Amino acid sequence: MSELNTVPATTTQAAPPAPSSARGLGRLPWPLLATAVVVLVACAAPFQLVPFHTFQLAMAMIYAVTLLGLNLLVGHTGQISLGHGAFFAVGAYTAAVAMYQWDTPYFATLPLAAAVTFVLGFALGIPALRLRGLYLALVTLAIAVFLVPLLKRFDGLTGGSMGITVTKPQPPAWTGLAEDQWLYFLALAVTLASFALVAGMLRSRVGRALHAVRDNEIAAEVLGVNLAHYKTLAFAWSALLAGVAGCVYTWVIAFVSPDSFALTLSVTLLAGLVVGGLGTTWGPLLGGLFVLFVPSFAQDVNQAAPGVIFGLLIIAVMYLAPTGLAGLAGRLARQLGPLVRKGKSHAH
Repeated sequence: MSELNTVPATTTQAAPPAPSSARGLGRLPWPLLATAVVVLVACAAPFQLVPFHTFQLAMAMIYAVTLLGLNLLVGHTGQISLGHGAFFAVGAYTAAVAMYQWDTPYFATLPLAAAVTFVLGFALGIPALRLRGLYLALVTLAIAVFLVPLLKRFDGLTGGSMGITVTKPQPPAWTGLAEDQWLYFLALAVTLASFALVAGMLRSRVGRALHAVRDNEIAAEVLGVNLAHYKTLAFAWSALLAGVAGCVYTWVIAFVSPDSFALTLSVTLLAGLVVGGLGTTWGPLLGGLFVLFVPSFAQDVNQAAPGVIFGLLIIAVMYLAPTGLAGLAGRLARQLGPLVRKGKSHAH
């Protein structure tokens, strides 16, 4: 009997704990990891690409900052703007005039362009409080229409139809960078700062108020949201980001002219934002790539009618990805996620 009592009972052995590195990997914030990978690739890109491709990526980032501001207004606040190219032009001309007429250091033109466009956006936001939908779109469209002849009229300040040519910022000797690489990193720094600024704003009470205005203005007002304050604030910050992008555009191109900011620019920017993804984090960046590369691709396909090819490509993207390229990427990630987890479970 004593021997029977000494027989050990059958027990189940617990699985060994997962290594700490594996547990940490499972808890990694994947959006932050993806952002870090994108930033690392962006930092390495100018050392691997030819100068022209480096210039193209710098221009794509400039358009991405412009679309970031437009996304703040359209995607996160629900206001329609067809004249965002005008704010972009004002920022570009502010930097060009300051550098050419007043010999302002190029770094000082960035806060100057930001301040000018912020005030202009705030001023436009005040009368826009009484407008919405198509009426607001027509008002912003009118601004983009009359800006080009206005720039040509004041030729003593803006250079008229001939525009203004400025000197490109030169890299400091201690950097060891070429001119195209230095301009690229300037554009990258402004892009990262702009995205971080907007991300922090959207996570704050300001972002929650903007989303409330977008979803239902009446309900937002009942909850205590000051519609006038947040609508004008959205216009002002949206214009500021476009002006900052226009300033960096002047640094990279070193030339501004009225024809560079025609009405088609505003329409293309709005189309690029819709294609990239309204109200998404990555939409402005994808839209910036679309705005830069797709028109040139359409020109290569058919030089006689690039607009037709461009329009067909927009229709195709909207048919395949109604929520934009960022929405398509998110939908694919959600569909592949269960398959990946299922594969891991079978492997164990």
